[in-house]
Amino acid sequence: MRNNHAEEAVSRRRLVKYAGVGATLAAAAPLVGGTPAQADDERSFGGGNNNRMWRAGDHHVHSEYSGEFDTKTNPPTFHKGADAVYPIVTNAIMAKYFGLTWAMCTDHGGPTHSKVNLEQAYPDLLRSRVLVPEVLQFWGMEFDAPALDHHTLMIPHHSEEAQQLFELESRFAKYDAFPTDPGRDTEGKMVEFLKAARDMRQKPLVIAHHASRSAKGLGVWGQDTPREFRNGNNAAPDVYVGFEGAPGHQAGPLVGGARGSYGNHPTYGGFDQMTARVGGLWDSLLGEGRHWWITATSDSHVHWTRGGSDFWPGEYSKTYVMARQDYGDIMDALRNGRIFVTTGDLVTALDVTASTQGSRATVGETLVVNRRNRTDVEVEIRFRPLDGKNANGDRPEVQRVDLIVGQVTGVSSNLDADTNPTTKVVARFGKNDWQKQGRDYVVKHTLREVEADSYLRVRGTSTDEMEPQADGKESPWEDLWFYSNPVFVRVR
Repeated sequence: MRNNHAEEAVSRRRLVKYAGVGATLAAAAPLVGGTPAQADDERSFGGGNNNRMWRAGDHHVHSEYSGEFDTKTNPPTFHKGADAVYPIVTNAIMAKYFGLTWAMCTDHGGPTHSKVNLEQAYPDLLRSRVLVPEVLQFWGMEFDAPALDHHTLMIPHHSEEAQQLFELESRFAKYDAFPTDPGRDTEGKMVEFLKAARDMRQKPLVIAHHASRSAKGLGVWGQDTPREFRNGNNAAPDVYVGFEGAPGHQAGPLVGGARGSYGNHPTYGGFDQMTARVGGLWDSLLGEGRHWWITATSDSHVHWTRGGSDFWPGEYSKTYVMARQDYGDIMDALRNGRIFVTTGDLVTALDVTASTQGSRATVGETLVVNRRNRTDVEVEIRFRPLDGKNANGDRPEVQRVDLIVGQVTGVSSNLDADTNPTTKVVARFGKNDWQKQGRDYVVKHTLREVEADSYLRVRGTSTDEMEPQADGKESPWEDLWFYSNPVFVRVR
């Protein structure tokens, strides 16, 4: 395994030792001066509308405020650095170094953690924003979701953001009460939380983390279930908008562990089974017409070279949004599905466009087809490979691109449904099938006689696997994939 840039970073012990943000910044200074190869100059094309372009980020990053609580005292005593070790500003520096323009601090909760967030962590976030202004740093947390596994709770950027998080965490996080209140750990409380978030003037975002990490087998769900996703999305469709397609902890195999820390049932090409299985749960939700998106995150706690199982933010996984460099527009992109994800910097931009009779739509949007006219849909897939080397020193190459199509048949009466039998890979494209246009590669395909509501999505890989295989101990750098979010097609 080649050494990567992050190994030149100051050691974990020294980072933890530094008490002041300024000292941490100075310690990491060698990493700030240069631009890594994967920080493509603008990482955008096809956008340009309202200064929008593809901007890489990470909404699941832990700091030293993912600590522990001594519950022998009342109130509990908080100790920093027990689970994750890096100061907030260090994560921001590394995010910048690995080409991210936005990131989010998502620390674990616990008894009275809402007060820790408000009084200790938030002031550090404000300092980090000043010290690393190139990275838009969102406020929020890894929410202890009632009855479910962890979720991103992303707060909009505004003057009362700290108080907004405090209100939601203190009222609804299942572990925030002291003593613990079992009444908080119910699906009803989760729905109550989502409705409260939905009704706020500044609407947050909620995205499920490592959704099937607790699953016991293929389609044998654990903490997160299809029923809970549907009920939550029904309650707050513009707040509860998706799950991690590619979970964090992807460096697990480099230290003898499982990719994603999925110890029960593995990931597939680094992606959660809910996403990776064609015709699986994600397709089941899309087949109902739900606007349910996927992302990819680091879940960074401790770097794998320092005893953890993680990559730095942006080092391996990236969530790209089509947005301006603006807090509000980035959240708008996440809320509305202007997203693609990639691992290992396999691509730095991906546009999927569907068009017919002069109308067009891209990811997160809906193309309307009039059945009285010609119902063919033209699909253009345009992607940009990395120009240079990734964080592992490799020059990744796209070997194949797949076009996946499924029907939208309406809301299912079965809340537990987790398959969509209409979803298929309708076309596979190799290197002989795409054309080079400048720095981009373009694939075109025609979907003939589209007579029913449907959606299309795209994935690509550096491997020769027809379908992503269950992950073992192979290096994550040798098994790279990218996924688009869907384009919907409505026939009328």
